[in-house]
Amino acid sequence: MASAELTSLDEVISNSLKGKELEEFNRIHYGRIDQCALFISSVAAQKAASNGFEIKAYDFPARKEECRKPRIVRLGLIQHSIAISTDNPITQQRLAIFEKVQKIISAAAAEQVNILCLQEAWNMPFAFCTREKQPWCDFAEPVLTGPSTVFLAELAVKYDMVIISPILERDDIHGDTIWNTAVVINEFGKVIGKHRKNHIPRVGDFNESTYYFEGNTGHPVFETKYGKVAINICYGRHHPLNWLMFGINGAEIVFNPSATVSGLSEHLWAVEARNAAIANSYYTCAINRVGTESFPNEFTSGDGKPAHKDFGHFYGSSYVTAPDGSRTPGLSRIKDGLLIAQVDLNLCRQIKDKWGFTMTQRLDLYAQSLNEAIKHDYVPQVVHK
Repeated sequence: MASAELTSLDEVISNSLKGKELEEFNRIHYGRIDQCALFISSVAAQKAASNGFEIKAYDFPARKEECRKPRIVRLGLIQHSIAISTDNPITQQRLAIFEKVQKIISAAAAEQVNILCLQEAWNMPFAFCTREKQPWCDFAEPVLTGPSTVFLAELAVKYDMVIISPILERDDIHGDTIWNTAVVINEFGKVIGKHRKNHIPRVGDFNESTYYFEGNTGHPVFETKYGKVAINICYGRHHPLNWLMFGINGAEIVFNPSATVSGLSEHLWAVEARNAAIANSYYTCAINRVGTESFPNEFTSGDGKPAHKDFGHFYGSSYVTAPDGSRTPGLSRIKDGLLIAQVDLNLCRQIKDKWGFTMTQRLDLYAQSLNEAIKHDYVPQVVHK
């Protein structure tokens, strides 16, 4: 890792402020004075120390209700760097990532994580900046029988865990086309569904439309043993209506597996998933990969700047936000990590009752307006003198 990279903005603040000043910062910035940090077992802590990743855990309690029991769920978010250099054979790169991630999932299991989500394209380098089809398309795999699904399905059964696996999908039923897809594997190791990325970036080195186009799976919500989950993949976090539709379809937790770099989006990172949790009264889990990935051949960004071999620094900083807008500190900007959030899903409805955002959102009004706006002869509602 580049030594010049800041380790963690959260740590800079917590190390700089003390006492009442730190409490007041926490209240304003995180939404609560007490971070509600959870105890990490010695087993999980030892796994993290031995394998070079950090582990943090926080609690989001809800008010006790008379008519409903608490719905306590433990969420796990994994951020990680690639394991070996990108000039190695594809199978070796993938297996090295498997070995790294398996150790982190083992720590998640030691902390009784129920639902775990990996980062976007977790099983490969984020090679879409190169615009090269080979060898990177060889990472694409079928949803049901691909090596990543087989690998994670075994762990899902072993640990009684729902695992969300964002991969590069090879659709062998429809002409071997490629998609950016999140696969949902239940605690029995069964694939219960998938969601394809709705919004594809065409900015800077994010040349993803060279490989795949916008998804065709709508906004599915997956009802699991532990709760109703959805996946808003990466660039979809910039689109409020994308978040909205997952909420309309009943999501209680929306994961945002991502791959984004410091020179482009870092000032937006702490805002978008948090705002979505507030606007839609559900939990959001923002996950970003970490590290700098260098590729064998130079590529350009179409901006007049010199050719280069890396995308920039993936800044990690994964975090969780509750429906009331309170959030965890982020994981490191430079280190692999596991973030655990213990949540009470009853908080979703409690916040809906408190703020009334669902009740007052006026879908009928916007449906009518948007239906007019998509027509080719639409006239904007502008009042002239």
